[in-house]
Order: sequence, then C-alpha cells, then structure tokens
Amino acid sequence: MNAAAAFAATFVDQLWLSGVRHACIAPGSRSAPLAMALARQGRIKLWVHVDERSCSFFALGLAKSTETPVAILCTSGTAAAEFHAAVVEADLSRTPLLVLTADRPPELREVGANQAIDQARLYGPSVRWFFDPGPPEASSAAATGWRRLAARAVAEAQGPAPGPVHLNLPFREPLVPEPDESTVASGEPALRVLRAPSPPTGEQVSLAWAALNAARRPLLVAGEMRDGGRLAEAAFRLGIPVLAEPS
Repeated sequence: MNAAAAFAATFVDQLWLSGVRHACIAPGSRSAPLAMALARQGRIKLWVHVDERSCSFFALGLAKSTETPVAILCTSGTAAAEFHAAVVEADLSRTPLLVLTADRPPELREVGANQAIDQARLYGPSVRWFFDPGPPEASSAAATGWRRLAARAVAEAQGPAPGPVHLNLPFREPLVPEPDESTVASGEPALRVLRAPSPPTGEQVSLAWAALNAARRPLLVAGEMRDGGRLAEAAFRLGIPVLAEPS
C-alpha cells in the first residue's frame, strides 16, 4: 500500500465529513498526494492558484464569507512562508483556516535538499494548534489516527475562538500514486468532534446522548467538573464506565 496516498485519501474524506467544503491549492511536487486526493474526492470544491500569497488571501476571504473552515495547501520550503501574512490576518480576525503545508521527510532536512526549511511552528503564536504527525506509515491502526488528525484540526479551527490551524505534513516518495492506490483506508468509522461551550447547548447534549445510545462499548472520559453528580448517576444507570481525568 502507498502510505502517502492512503493517508491523503482518508484525511480528505474526513475533512469532508467534518464540514470542509472548499480547498485552495498552490501546486507543487511535495504536496501532490494531498492535491490529487482533493481532486479525486470530487466533493470539496477546489480553487487553484499559481501564487501562494494570492491563494492564502483568497482562502481567507472565502472563509470569512462562508463562516466555515477553508483548507489551503502548498508544497514544502519557502512556499509555506508565503502563507504567513494571511495566517496572521486569520488569527486577528478570528477566521477559520486549515493550513496544510507539505514537507520533506526528516531524512531530507538539514542536509542541503532544495525546498527544505524549518517548518515546525512556522507561524508562531498566530495559530490555534500546530501538529506534525511525521510521514504516513501503513499499519492496521493508521486510519484511526489519520481521521482523528483531520477531525481535530477542523474542530480547533472552529473555536470557540475560531482561527488558523497549521498541520505540517511530510511525505516520502513516491509522491504520485498508481491509479489503484488512492483509496480511502477501510474499516474505520468517521469521527466527529464537538467543542462545547460551558454549559453545552441543548443540541450538543442531544448529539452526545444519541452517540452514547448508538455506541456498542461507550467510554466516558470526564475532565474537571464542579458538579459531576448527575453525569456520574446517568453513566451508572447506562452501565458506562467513567474515567476521571481532571488534568
């Protein structure tokens, strides 16, 4: 299995299921797995720009007008730096942007490879969340992590204080998959992340209740609560184990 192709197809599928409807691409070789996955998925509308700065500011305006997270994708190296101004604008205007920067794998960093710069935390404090998962590796549990990454990135961009999120995504060659290698990794359900205010809305409570009722083996992880008695009582009645994680 081409791990890069499987990751890209699964990641893009989860973006769609998490509510992403637009993606802006500044083409480049290292970002080919994700760019091709977006094109083949066919449901997320693509906007292609030759210039990264134009791409990022177009996405910024699109996210403002739609009030939904918009993904922007570029290749490795200085292309990622061209996104910086729009990322700062998104931070200050509380606009949800999903910034996807392709990168060289670790073995091609700090060795003089072209289009390789330090892209870790490139945008500093301007992003709500930064993560670099490392190059995709094929395994039986990989798809769960790939979906979790996409779902959390969209949730972090949406807030409660909306803003940009930066995922730095290294890819190893081959970057262009064979026609039969761009399939979504099977056997893993889609994930949904709900970021609730305090207290949660009635709709969020209903969604959580429906998820608990539909789950075969639910597990409740509870953070610090001043009044958790009713929650613990409800979990006991339903036979749901509760793990306390106050940290």
